[in-house]
Amino acid sequence: MADTTTLSATRPSSLSSPSPVSPLSDAAGRLAAATRTSRGAVRLAELPFLAQLNVRLDAKGAAADAVGLALDLQLPLAPNTVVRAGELVVLWLGPDEWLLVGPPGSERELESRIRDAAGGEPVSVTDVSAQRTTLLVSGPRARDLLAHGCPLDLHPRAFGAGRCAQTTLGRTQVVVVARDEPRAGFWVLVRSSFAGYLTGWLLDAATEYMA
Repeated sequence: MADTTTLSATRPSSLSSPSPVSPLSDAAGRLAAATRTSRGAVRLAELPFLAQLNVRLDAKGAAADAVGLALDLQLPLAPNTVVRAGELVVLWLGPDEWLLVGPPGSERELESRIRDAAGGEPVSVTDVSAQRTTLLVSGPRARDLLAHGCPLDLHPRAFGAGRCAQTTLGRTQVVVVARDEPRAGFWVLVRSSFAGYLTGWLLDAATEYMA
């Protein structure tokens, strides 16, 4: 039988795994062009490959506090709120459900920390990083742009910093997150299969802000 360790070690580099391609890699130029021609009124960009973990556990159980300590943050308990600590962001999706967003490539380490912290307590951790990509929509007219196709009241009094919601944008299911600072704009988390369509919709809706 062949020595698989040796074969693996001597495998030609041409057969190595290809670099990942983001869902909107072919739209990067169009997003950058829209940002330039709007003269900063709207800024559009993809934030690819963010780690995303769906976490489900009893919010009133011991696991909630243990997981919070392991992540050095408190799981948000108020509906449609966000907690941020360093590079980690946690979105409230339901009474026993959260979405943990972290830096690219951190999903395995984060999942291990959550499972170790929960111990024997019931917890569900699902890596959904490949399910969605993230669009950054910022600039002075960001709220106006999103309001063209989002049923939420996006006024800062109703949807200010630290808020999130599962909603629709341009008839596409998304998660919208108001960033910590007003000028930081919004994250729009969209399923990868709909990312191209939504990007086209955003670019079309942004034409009125182009110089």
